[in-house]
Amino acid sequence: MNRRQKWAFGLWLIAVSVSAQTDVWRSDSLQEVVVTGTGTQHLLKNAPVQTEVITAKMLRNYGGRSLQDILAGLTASFAFNEDDMGAQMQLNGLGNDYILILVDGKRIHGDVGGQNDLNLIDPHNIEKIEIVKGASSALYGSDAIAGVINVITKKHNEGLLAENSTRVGSYGDIRQHNGLGLAFGKVKSYTNFQLQHSDGWQNTATEDPRQTEFLIEDSRNMTVNRHTNWQVSERLTYEPLKGLEFYAEGSTYWKRIYRPTGKYRGVDIKTYDMMYRNQSLAAGGKWQLNKTDQVTLDVNWDRHAYYYYYTAITLGDGYDPHGNFTPYYPFFPDDEDLQSDQRRTMAHLKGIFTLPYSNRLSAGLEWRRDYLEAPMRVRDGEASDHTEAAYVQDEFRHAFSPKTTLDITPGLRLNHNGQFGFRLTPKVSAMLSLGSDIRLRATWSQGFKTPTPKELYYRYVRNMNGTYLYLGNEDLRPQTSNYYALSGEYNWQGLNVTVTGYLNRVDNMITLVTIPNNQAPGEYIITYDPIKTRQYQNLESAKTSGIDVSLRWRLDREWMVGGSYSYLDTEARQYDTTHECLVDVVIDGTARHKGSWFATWNHDFSKAWHAGFGLYGRMSSTRHYQINGDGKGYQIWRFSTNHEFPVSKKWLFRLEAGIDNIFDYVDTTPHGLHLGTTTPGRTVYATLTVRFAHGKNLKFTNNKKSNFKTNENETD
Repeated sequence: MNRRQKWAFGLWLIAVSVSAQTDVWRSDSLQEVVVTGTGTQHLLKNAPVQTEVITAKMLRNYGGRSLQDILAGLTASFAFNEDDMGAQMQLNGLGNDYILILVDGKRIHGDVGGQNDLNLIDPHNIEKIEIVKGASSALYGSDAIAGVINVITKKHNEGLLAENSTRVGSYGDIRQHNGLGLAFGKVKSYTNFQLQHSDGWQNTATEDPRQTEFLIEDSRNMTVNRHTNWQVSERLTYEPLKGLEFYAEGSTYWKRIYRPTGKYRGVDIKTYDMMYRNQSLAAGGKWQLNKTDQVTLDVNWDRHAYYYYYTAITLGDGYDPHGNFTPYYPFFPDDEDLQSDQRRTMAHLKGIFTLPYSNRLSAGLEWRRDYLEAPMRVRDGEASDHTEAAYVQDEFRHAFSPKTTLDITPGLRLNHNGQFGFRLTPKVSAMLSLGSDIRLRATWSQGFKTPTPKELYYRYVRNMNGTYLYLGNEDLRPQTSNYYALSGEYNWQGLNVTVTGYLNRVDNMITLVTIPNNQAPGEYIITYDPIKTRQYQNLESAKTSGIDVSLRWRLDREWMVGGSYSYLDTEARQYDTTHECLVDVVIDGTARHKGSWFATWNHDFSKAWHAGFGLYGRMSSTRHYQINGDGKGYQIWRFSTNHEFPVSKKWLFRLEAGIDNIFDYVDTTPHGLHLGTTTPGRTVYATLTVRFAHGKNLKFTNNKKSNFKTNENETD
């Protein structure tokens, strides 16, 4: 951080410390119901597993353009560095592969072993977001070593609902949402459409001189490329009997990334765009046996396909119409060439049962099959994997007195993988409640993650600022982890403060490591002569540790301020076969300090006009990488405002507007090196939402104390 950033961050810490000493009106946000930590419902203040919630009101005040924008702006634990392949997300030092993303408790499907495209989730349809940090493999299985993000979508119970939301912003940014909800007796339907487009932007025209033969200052490479994506989804529910519900849902998603062509061969000449097609289908049901017991069954199939879409005549390795491999095969404009087709089929049976002596039992069975087809990137063109699992979890509560209780939640999961055999992953969480104001929580949990087909078998050549060779590794071992956390939470008259310390030890952590070119397969070296060769390898040891602090303070019915800070320390060691010794390596993308803060004001000027205003800030220190430089630290401020006008019992209009990156910070690091942030500088946006509902009156969505609200269960 520069001097100005350090002063601003120090002033924010002082302001937070002073605010924590004030007696204020009690916030009822702790009455929020959460499910992610244990898979069962708890009030947030009574959740045995530490859970962070981004509430519906926070989402409405912030006005985020995407899930990535929301997470980066409203919590300090996350870091992003978006590129054409996805979000490059990190949570407390661990990347995409270790973060499980759920939508209503079900996994999203993206690039297995790579980058998740968070644009699959429509931000307009998010009700709230629950975040559980640390290993959760006992409950959720693989991919949950760093934590779990559960996106809870809005539930539409109107008889007839039609809504339109259009957002426009700088650099041709367009976000379109349309929803249609219908209810016919016991049958309900909701159709969702979203479209997102950006013209992209270029923060610099300079290429990194270390990766080009001479200094290039007129490159056509973009910081963020022009791109368009759209999605249509449908959900049908049928409730034949009270407590028994069946559902079926599906979606289709398309995305194209347009890459401009320059004049420097090997640097900015592009002969193809990138295109994605995703489809998903799911069906299942829920049987509510009584107020507390239930059985659920979910079956889903997902596909993520990635193509080159050629824009010029190109000679490359490919297959002719008869399926024969052909070097220097000619591709013509509008040809599509499949790069990878990843498919996943899952089935999950789960039951929750109340037992005597204050016990609640959760148990389940899971089956999963992953299939990868990549004719040019995987030996033999395809690979597959399958996993079966059984898990059990018990929730026990003991009351020492009316105000002092102890909750203990142990769990155990038995995994069986087709290639790596059996593995047990236990966990135990405990919470001690001391009156209504203090909660102490402790967690120990193990994680387990087998190598993905991509990590095992992939071969990939990237021609950008030189040629890079990426290799899978069939000798990879499964990853295991031990996660320890201790947290304290204090609530007092509108003030909520949480401090969490954690340690996450990962054994056999899989990461890309730069290796000597002569260790790569000979045919790749002869054909491509890469600048660098990188291979998936197991590290000998890896450790992330840190402290997370969050504070929320509601001054009165209208004012609320808060913030969060995350300190991170990492260690990783790898065996160097060349020098036969252990060496320290960097976990890519880690930053030691991150912070976010906000202040919001909401007011009802009349029964027909509600207004809200928010000021937000976020910062990050330097992000560290093994190659291609470190990302610069930054600090970004944002202002947003929203206004709601319920013009009748059936119609509601909502207007949002804002300025992002108020002080116009731009990272002009040359192409080919890592960026701290990809922001183009100061941008503006405006959103108009029109909502019509018949069968239920439309009311204000922001102020709980108002008589005007859409959701009778709104708790913040």
